[in-house]
Amino acid sequence: MIYGRKDKKRILTGDRPTGPLHIGHYLGSLKNRVALQDEYEQYILIADVQALTDNFDNPEKISNNIVNVALDYLGVGIDPDKSSIILQSQIPELF
Repeated sequence: MIYGRKDKKRILTGDRPTGPLHIGHYLGSLKNRVALQDEYEQYILIADVQALTDNFDNPEKISNNIVNVALDYLGVGIDPDKSSIILQSQIPELF
């Protein structure tokens, strides 16, 4: 079975929730994600599992930032009807 729309190319991008997003995130990638969400089938990963690789002594830092990163995505204009926001730790196929 093929998932997604065949008429659009796909983008997978994301961020590690190690702290609040900032203007560098906006100028470097978030602005483009908003602009491309009509043209592409877009998946935006909150990479919480990946963030644990160098934050294993402080997992609370990661879990405390997940909601804030998701809210930042919505705040800059990522539309959940156009882009899928995915929490990496909730993908059972990875484990």
